[in-house]
Amino acid sequence: MGAGPKALRVVALAATVPYLVLKSAWLSGSRVGIPDDSPLLEQGTFLAAANAVTLAMDASVIVLVLVLTRPWGMRVPSWLLTLPAFVASGLLTPILLAFPAQLLIRAAGQGGPAAAGDPARPFLDPWVFTVVYTGFCVQGLALAGLFVPYARRRWGRRWQGVLGRGLPSPTGVVAGAAAVGAVVIAAVHLYWAFGGAAGVGEERAAAHTAVTGVVSGAHAVCALAAGAGAVLLVRGGSRAAWWPSALTWTGSAAAVCWGLWPWIASLGPQLDGGEPASGAVQWIYAGQVITGICAAAVLTRFLTSRREG
Repeated sequence: MGAGPKALRVVALAATVPYLVLKSAWLSGSRVGIPDDSPLLEQGTFLAAANAVTLAMDASVIVLVLVLTRPWGMRVPSWLLTLPAFVASGLLTPILLAFPAQLLIRAAGQGGPAAAGDPARPFLDPWVFTVVYTGFCVQGLALAGLFVPYARRRWGRRWQGVLGRGLPSPTGVVAGAAAVGAVVIAAVHLYWAFGGAAGVGEERAAAHTAVTGVVSGAHAVCALAAGAGAVLLVRGGSRAAWWPSALTWTGSAAAVCWGLWPWIASLGPQLDGGEPASGAVQWIYAGQVITGICAAAVLTRFLTSRREG
């Protein structure tokens, strides 16, 4: 392994430290970064369980980095690597899109507070968001830099070259469903991104700023990427295969993860002390998951057909 991958491995591992330290501290009873009147202090067992789950998720990044950089990683079963890599791509991609834009908006003096919820009862100290999301961005970039050459060595012949012959019509129907879902999901998210209030609930509508709008914009971009990538894969042709594959991978992963994760979180107490997700928001979560699954199915069929070929 060359100097570049070694450096990326160190960077990726180091980027997990702030989040792991904070979560470990909170699980041990520390209140570092939590204001005295934060609604987090009222969550009890649910918060402890949420912290334990998210601690384990970030710790799994360490395992993923080792798989991508150690010789034995090439012998790990494909399915065992693909699932965590898909989840990591899905969770980190919208953060990579939205968080730098949020920093620029705040640097320009626009937007609202760093944390959601009631400003009179801050959720977390602002520095926590900066430290944690900066770490997530670094993780995402470093993991991408490690995963691409690994995937090229192990599965390169499946996504290199040109797209070639289109996929059969049943897969085309699935791609069409992904495209329609992507357009609907993106339209709703863009409506919310630019301040639309219908369906989000009074409290969340009142808290809208340019900073929160960027998040909805990022989800719209990811949904469109999933739908567009799926259609390109089905149509085939003389285009290079790698970029429609990458588009479908990242878009579908983001749609699935950022539909499923907040939906699961909405089933418990709201950690930020805000109102629960409205019915419309819940439907959008479901639509994101379905759209992402359809796009991922098209990508799977495309890669399988390349293996068969």
